[in-house]
Amino acid sequence: MNYLEDFYTNYDEEGRLLRQHGRVEYLTTQKYIQQVLGDSKEQRILEVGAGTGRYSIALAKEGYEVDALEYTRHNLEIMNSKIESIPNIRTHQGTALDLSRFADETFDLTMVLGPMYHLYTKEDKQQAMAEAIRVTKKGGHILVAYCMNDQTIFTYVFKMGHLWECVEKNMLTEDFLCISEEKDLFELVRLENIDELNAQFTEEIERIKIVATDGATTYMRETIDAMDEKTFEMWLKYHFTVCERMDLIGATSHSLDILRKK
Repeated sequence: MNYLEDFYTNYDEEGRLLRQHGRVEYLTTQKYIQQVLGDSKEQRILEVGAGTGRYSIALAKEGYEVDALEYTRHNLEIMNSKIESIPNIRTHQGTALDLSRFADETFDLTMVLGPMYHLYTKEDKQQAMAEAIRVTKKGGHILVAYCMNDQTIFTYVFKMGHLWECVEKNMLTEDFLCISEEKDLFELVRLENIDELNAQFTEEIERIKIVATDGATTYMRETIDAMDEKTFEMWLKYHFTVCERMDLIGATSHSLDILRKK
């Protein structure tokens, strides 16, 4: 069974980022994409795990040359239905583990905004990172998104009452790190796990910063969605003020690691 294909066929990923609480993650990610791109539109971008094209299409409309690679055919079909009039975006079906269709040092920016959510072994994570580094130009940037562990511990395990189910199914380590398999859909990590992965590539990459892309928003979805626009703007102002604080990274639902290729 292809758990990932089945999940995204029945999940409204586009709608998630359009709802007000989802906009926090989207706007935060876009803010840092624009920071690394700067003012020049003469840059080539690869998005690995492009979903339905929310980021890739927006960047193509800004004038960047974009390649968007997506694993699930359902998401790819949705993305393709939206790009007929956009000549500077090319879509591909494939996996983060094999970017061999792209030559070494092709892209100024490589975005891996979804694949690490669904890779469960150390070897696969290293392969995805190695491929992203390989296709990125020296001096270019690599943006890697992760699902963080403790938000799930706070909400799903304790608040929603799944503690004993997770214990019985051996889904938690003694120190409450979630143990995921393909059928569980999402791989959850802590900051030290991200650091361990990066440590395998210290001669090739350096971290610029790591960001909590939704921060406390996940814990307040109903409150955020009910905010009027003026209040929501103040929430964003607060969020942007604190999203780089290292003491808050572990509690976010999604993080964004911003790396530069040496």
